[in-house]
Amino acid sequence: MSKFKVFITRPIPQEIVAQMEAECEIDMWHTSAILPPIAEKIAPLDGLMTYGHEPVSAEMIATAPNLKAVSVVGVGYDHVDEDACRERGIALGHTPGVLSDTTADMTMALLLSAARNIVSAHQHVQVAREWTYYDPNILWGTDVHHTTLGIVGMGRIGYAVARRALGFDMRVLYHKRNRRHDWEEELGIEYAELEYLLQASDFVTLHVPLSEETTHLIGEAELALMKPTAILVNIARGPVVDHGALYEALTSGQIAGAALDVTEPEPINTTHPLLGLENVLIAPHLGSATVQTRTKMATMAMENLLAGLRGEQLPYAVLQPAW
Repeated sequence: MSKFKVFITRPIPQEIVAQMEAECEIDMWHTSAILPPIAEKIAPLDGLMTYGHEPVSAEMIATAPNLKAVSVVGVGYDHVDEDACRERGIALGHTPGVLSDTTADMTMALLLSAARNIVSAHQHVQVAREWTYYDPNILWGTDVHHTTLGIVGMGRIGYAVARRALGFDMRVLYHKRNRRHDWEEELGIEYAELEYLLQASDFVTLHVPLSEETTHLIGEAELALMKPTAILVNIARGPVVDHGALYEALTSGQIAGAALDVTEPEPINTTHPLLGLENVLIAPHLGSATVQTRTKMATMAMENLLAGLRGEQLPYAVLQPAW
């Protein structure tokens, strides 16, 4: 029996690759500095595992007559043309739930780092080697405890962030399309319309999925509502924030700072003006980047892919196979 032809767009742990090799002929892309050539690889494939946010377009899918399954190593799948998969009966899977706590940890890490000038302090001591005497008047930050956190997008990750924020004695406001009275009662958090949340919060964290509705959800008008002492944290998707408006808000003093784990585009252009600002912290999309979580994500993606190739029900499905 011939093996399924599979392309994996980024390296995954070898022990997981070994589990797939009994049924799959695997081509795995190892060159991180160059985007994986999905368009060139997809034509003969039975299965595709995407690890990152490289587009898998309808045009690409149309060139792959044998494609049975697309498995995303991650929760977001907006880079894959869902309609094209549905029309062809191609299974589409992702890895929900597994990264909520890890991403919530990263959210708090960004929030705390921005509030307490951790990166600037590291630069001062270990890079510039300027800490030659104790100066009590440098790198003053802002308290996190007993402040107000506004969470925009209250899904699994937002819920996990709220739980962590309560450990810092923060007042927690949240905004989402469907209000969660049960979470309000359980956690003691408060629902707020977006306008009030932006006005009242000392820190705002973003956790919405990317869609037409959420693209540039935070723009000039929204940033103008925020406190001049507020810090914005985006760990959702880069296009949720209008980067031009954010630059203006940061340079004019409209808001105090920002911490971004995601950008538009991604990676951000090395000449982008945001990179020259001291009041913005940018990480290279590390939300789920722990050994434990990334290994679990790859395992779930493998389970989805193998199920889709066999024509079985995916355990973590966006679209079940229709063949």
